[in-house]
Amino acid sequence: MPTVKVRNLKNEEIGEVELSDAVFGAPLNEGLIHAAVRNFTANARRGTSATKTRGDVSGAGRKLWKQKGTGRARIASLRSPLWKGGGNVHGPQPRDWSYNMPKKMRQGALRSALSERVREGNVFVVDGWNLDKPKTKDFSQSLTQLGLSGKTLIVDSLDNENLLLSARNLRQAKVVNSFGLNIYDLLYHDHLVLSRDAATEIEQLLGNGKAEGFPEPETGDEAAPAKKKRTRKTEQEAAA
Repeated sequence: MPTVKVRNLKNEEIGEVELSDAVFGAPLNEGLIHAAVRNFTANARRGTSATKTRGDVSGAGRKLWKQKGTGRARIASLRSPLWKGGGNVHGPQPRDWSYNMPKKMRQGALRSALSERVREGNVFVVDGWNLDKPKTKDFSQSLTQLGLSGKTLIVDSLDNENLLLSARNLRQAKVVNSFGLNIYDLLYHDHLVLSRDAATEIEQLLGNGKAEGFPEPETGDEAAPAKKKRTRKTEQEAAA
């Protein structure tokens, strides 16, 4: 099992915690992580880009000159794509880019990314973010004492209001809870900081039910009697 040292906000070691091997010791699967990132970015697209077709642009619908006899090119409408100011052909239209990805694949990508962060040594566990008041300066000093420079992702309870208010003014820091952890944030940020409770919640969310001690469905002591096979009757039995 991977073991990570537990520190306080003064960067003092106060113990260590054993992480679940099923969640934080999974092998690297780059293809699965890539598919999960594509799914996340596709679902985040607004899909509002649009161009005007010949039915959307402004302009009269009458025929500007007669079909023959003028020596000019024939014209049906000023809004034709052939003319300046006309409509656009085959341009982008509003659409929904989102698509569903199986839950087991999303969880597998998270386990693979978390395990790789542990192997890199970029996962830190703190005893708790106990800030006296919501002040960005105090939060920034605590990051400096922990030796966290660069983009940092903090996973803690959203009930910690002082932490949320202190971190929202720093561009390189982001605070989420264990339910809001996603594959894009894991790859975008350089460091991952977990609280003790957040590490336990992540193991419960992403771990295997049997490995985490979930109860098995109860079964009776006596096995159910086997069903008798239905066979066709022979001619003699049918005649009898």
